[in-house]
Amino acid sequence: MAMRYLLFSCFLQLAIGSLSAQRAGHAFTPADEGSTIDFTIKNLGFDSKGTFKGIQGTIVFDPANPAGDSFDVSIDASSVNTDNNMRDDHLRADTYFDVARYPRISFVSTSVSAVDKSGHYTVTGNLTIKGVTRPISFPFLATPAGNDYIFNGSFAINRRDFGVGGASTLSNQVTVSLTVLARRE
Repeated sequence: MAMRYLLFSCFLQLAIGSLSAQRAGHAFTPADEGSTIDFTIKNLGFDSKGTFKGIQGTIVFDPANPAGDSFDVSIDASSVNTDNNMRDDHLRADTYFDVARYPRISFVSTSVSAVDKSGHYTVTGNLTIKGVTRPISFPFLATPAGNDYIFNGSFAINRRDFGVGGASTLSNQVTVSLTVLARRE
């Protein structure tokens, strides 16, 4: 009887472990080299563009089980680059990104769902800028690249929702476009 219980217990643990591994998906690390984080905002009615670097984090992704997928990534706020050093220094100051107090901009997903079978998904999660967290949701495309993935997506946010910048000639809406190369661990 004890042997039967032991065998059943081992089988159950293996089955649960296997199921957990399937739900966990595959772990990926976002690669700064090969990834781009671009933003566009209107200034005096003209598009002003910039980039961020320093992407870090963990991505769990399995196209067969999007409910088990997750994104926990951040970028270096001080890496803001608009090809104008004076403007970049201004953006790093406390009125804008306040990089001395808030060195990272982060996104943590709360859910991922498949839109179709051709690699289109929707991710919902929490975006944190300057210590202010707001929920966002946006579509993305997942493209296999060997053992890795490339994730492409974009979203628009209101900069004032995050306390970025004051009254100025800038539009409130910022569009962020992402191409993230995620390397399989």
